[in-house]
Order: sequence, then structure tokens, then C-alpha cells
Amino acid sequence: MITFLFRTLILIVSAGLGLLAADLLLDGFTIEWDKWWGFVICIVIFTVLQSVLAPWITVMAKRYAPVLLGGIGIISTLVSLIVVVLLPIGGLRISGALAWILGAVIVWVVTALGAILLPLIFLKKKVEERRER
Repeated sequence: MITFLFRTLILIVSAGLGLLAADLLLDGFTIEWDKWWGFVICIVIFTVLQSVLAPWITVMAKRYAPVLLGGIGIISTLVSLIVVVLLPIGGLRISGALAWILGAVIVWVVTALGAILLPLIFLKKKVEERRER
């Protein structure tokens, strides 16, 4: 159970970092800070969608378009962004084709790096604590 919660926390933090990076790097990718609660909800919904859509899109790609298998992460990120932006809660706005494409790539890269690096950072601290005991 603790492992599941740890992984969920890592995914949520990674998604938040990815969305923040896209907001900082792209003009058409905007976090609406006046609706910060909407942004927090966007992060949670985005994370859930990523977790559900990536395996589903993988199955569909294997069946119907095997050429797309290499881009599953970016495709699921783009679909998740579309759903989150279409929700009436606010918090995130994307305008322009370039912002959509580059935003999906930036969010995907940062989320992937976060999912790899954040556990290493947290686990390193745990290992050091155990060695000190």
C-alpha cells in the first residue's frame, strides 16, 4: 500500500512539474493561477488519465497501428491534455497548434524524467537513513 501511495505521489508531482515547465517555456500554454484549485484538479485528473490512457492506447496501437507504439507516451499525454483543457474547471489553457504539440512533448519529457529521477532522490535519502542506523 505504501509503495502504491509513493508511486502515486511521484506521478502527481511529475505531472505538476511537467505542466509548470510547459507554462514557463511556452507562450500559448497557460496555467490560470487565479483558479489555482482548478490547476490542482487538472494535475490529479491528468495523472489519472495518463495512468489509464497509456495502457489502453498501447493495446489499441498494437491491434490497429503498430507504428505508433514508440509514441504512446506523447499520444497519451496529448489526449490527457485535451481532456483536461476541455473540462469546465479551468486552471489550464492551451492556444495554438505549436503550444499543443510542444506542450505535449515538454510535459511528456518532464513527467518521464520526474518518474525516473524523483524516486531515486527519495530512495537515496531512505538508504542513507538506514545506513546511519
